[in-house]
Amino acid sequence: MSGPILHVDMDAFFVSVELVRRPELRGLPVAVGGPGSRGVVASASYEARAYGVSSAMPVVRARRLCPDIVLLPGDHEFYWQVSARIMDILRTFTPLVEPLSVDEAFCDVSGAHSRPVEIARMIRGRVRSEEDISCAVGVASVKFLAKLGSKLAKPVPTPSGPSGGVGVFEVPVGQEREFLAPRPVGDIWGVGPATLAHLNRIGISTIGELAAFPLKRLEGVVGKAHGRHLHDLANAVDPRPVVSETAPKSMSRETTFPRDLCSHDVIGPELVALSDSVASRLRAAGVAGRTVTVKVRFGDFSTITRSHTVAGPVDSGVALAREAKRLLSAVDVAAGVRLIGVGVSELEDSGQCQLALDLEDQSGESGVSSSWHELDRTIDRIRGRFGAGAIQAGAGSDAGAGGTGWNSPQ
Repeated sequence: MSGPILHVDMDAFFVSVELVRRPELRGLPVAVGGPGSRGVVASASYEARAYGVSSAMPVVRARRLCPDIVLLPGDHEFYWQVSARIMDILRTFTPLVEPLSVDEAFCDVSGAHSRPVEIARMIRGRVRSEEDISCAVGVASVKFLAKLGSKLAKPVPTPSGPSGGVGVFEVPVGQEREFLAPRPVGDIWGVGPATLAHLNRIGISTIGELAAFPLKRLEGVVGKAHGRHLHDLANAVDPRPVVSETAPKSMSRETTFPRDLCSHDVIGPELVALSDSVASRLRAAGVAGRTVTVKVRFGDFSTITRSHTVAGPVDSGVALAREAKRLLSAVDVAAGVRLIGVGVSELEDSGQCQLALDLEDQSGESGVSSSWHELDRTIDRIRGRFGAGAIQAGAGSDAGAGGTGWNSPQ
């Protein structure tokens, strides 16, 4: 056993953040998701979940299940800002914090003086008092059990809001296998529908049955590596440590359109907005990237990507938008584009590299002058003071033509 490890998981994070800004919506079924008939739910309040609404569900279906649902557009830059503050709260308890996503993280509190359950309760109190958001915390000796514990600590959805939920759930040291044995095998990390069907066919429905199943036979059913992994978890064996400050490998954003778009001129402004969003996240993380990728999904759901590695790492929305537009220009969009995405990979610490400046003058590649970088930093300061929505890339901006294209909604 390693531990003690905490898994901290925000409750309905995107919606919770929005309700801080829109308190008049508290108590109503609310979801954050894409607009139009093709939108997808990203987060749903407990009131909405009581009707069967869940993340990754098409908005059309969510509206059928809950006609009174309030659908809000996502503000992912703002969610990342709130997430960064929450991660800073966690780091006041331990330096060993491993973010898993924008709304969850592992914490190794083995070096702390307080009891792990007490730390978990203090974390919940700090997040609630400083961000007005609730979270659930699992406490265990290994990652797998801590994550399962946070799931069990959450409240249940009802039409009037979240009900019950202990907030902090501890799996006592020495009782791990006893705790796991009666639980459904689907609770194990890595058991999806296909694996579950294989396990059910050989008579395994509980974690205890999986733990007792001969390893060699299991490997013959689900494969050697996967079988060993599942068998270990069923026996509460999870040696993975909490790894702090894991650098991101890539960053991306995508959007689905209400209807297919068939023109580069119409898709272009969407690329600008996505590029600005990705670049803002790159700068917030202190990284820059060398490879720019554009993802295109057509109306028939066929999907292609186009990538290019630039001469030097970029973290500018203008440079990213120029390169994204150049990549898209080589794609025939006449058949209609359903979804577009922009990503940056091969990330480096921007403080340790010379960012690409004036690339267009030096090598013909898509680049920007230092004045654009000053503009980016100014935009970051504005957003830091007034919020992510204070200034946005204008719908009619054309980064390739050198126009500023920045709009304030105020």
